[in-house]
Amino acid sequence: MAYAGAALGKLDPQRALSLFVNLAGACLILFSLLTASFNLSATAMEGAWALVSLAGLVRVGLRKLRKAG
Repeated sequence: MAYAGAALGKLDPQRALSLFVNLAGACLILFSLLTASFNLSATAMEGAWALVSLAGLVRVGLRKLRKAG
């Protein structure tokens, strides 16, 4: 959903909401892959997607801390 929103110009891909939706989606897919039907390439791809989203969220959080401090 976040990718579609970003592609359609409805959601800023650098904002926390978009990053959180991407992280949640990747985690749900990872959970499915790890509990139901494991696929190494899909697991690696979703793991990378989750890490990139998490890194983006950390970056947004650090930027907000710098502005507040």
